[in-house]
Amino acid sequence: MNRPLEDYRTWTALVTPLTGTGAVDFQALTRLLRVQETAGNGVLLLGSTGEGANLTQADREAVIQHACGLHLNVPLMAGVGGLQLEETLAWLDFCQQQPLDAYLMVTPLYAKPGAAGQARWFRALLDHVDRPCMLYNVPSRTGCSLSLDALEQLAGHPNFRAVKEASGSLRAFAEYVRRLPGILIYSGDDALMPQQSMLGAHGLVSVMSNAWPKATAEYVRSALDHSLADPMRWQVAAESLFVAANPVPVKHLLHLKGWIASDQVRLPLDRTDLTNPQPLIEADRSMTVFEEEAA
Repeated sequence: MNRPLEDYRTWTALVTPLTGTGAVDFQALTRLLRVQETAGNGVLLLGSTGEGANLTQADREAVIQHACGLHLNVPLMAGVGGLQLEETLAWLDFCQQQPLDAYLMVTPLYAKPGAAGQARWFRALLDHVDRPCMLYNVPSRTGCSLSLDALEQLAGHPNFRAVKEASGSLRAFAEYVRRLPGILIYSGDDALMPQQSMLGAHGLVSVMSNAWPKATAEYVRSALDHSLADPMRWQVAAESLFVAANPVPVKHLLHLKGWIASDQVRLPLDRTDLTNPQPLIEADRSMTVFEEEAA
């Protein structure tokens, strides 16, 4: 524990592998975590890519305990969602007992809180923990944006260290960077990392690093030092992972690659929503060259 969040420029929003019957596949989870460790990527558990909102409380606890029990040489961040404050604080009570390094706290979904509500919500969460926190803007999933007015009120909190910005808007990303000079702004959009690096991104919280962990870490390094070659190739690969609701495509690809035994997801996700896997197959063929070079 206590590995600085800011030392890691690439964080993998890890999938939660499931068996064909829908149980957590801990053998596959170990394999995926070791792959990320070898690549040197920080790992986010139970984010939206990890189906954190779809799993049971018992499953979430088991995933955290299993990952922590591996004593990885890379940091672990736990996803913190929720809408009901006492339940969310109870989840944090559990997480505080584990050797986690950081938390990702997402804007409450469905309620669409304004600036005052968000400021009070996040302050309650930040006050409840003793580890660095990354707040998460993903309005396509939550129904409202992470309020910049609220974040400015929270900017002096010692546990508020970073923002994951996944609105898909370069203008919005630039505004977070401008108005939060003391906070690290991470890209949450694989395809936009090159443009966002020019706007001040500190790093990337990535979906595609599930499939191409070493190559993605190199992609981030190259984007940050402005030496990235063939950015369009990366954009096409990133976009292939969103031809259906995340994480359906990336789980299918990991299954094709033999890294997980099943591409099963939990309802309300359904793997049959991926009607055309060909873009994934073509992207993997293209990215294999980069992965081999990065290795």
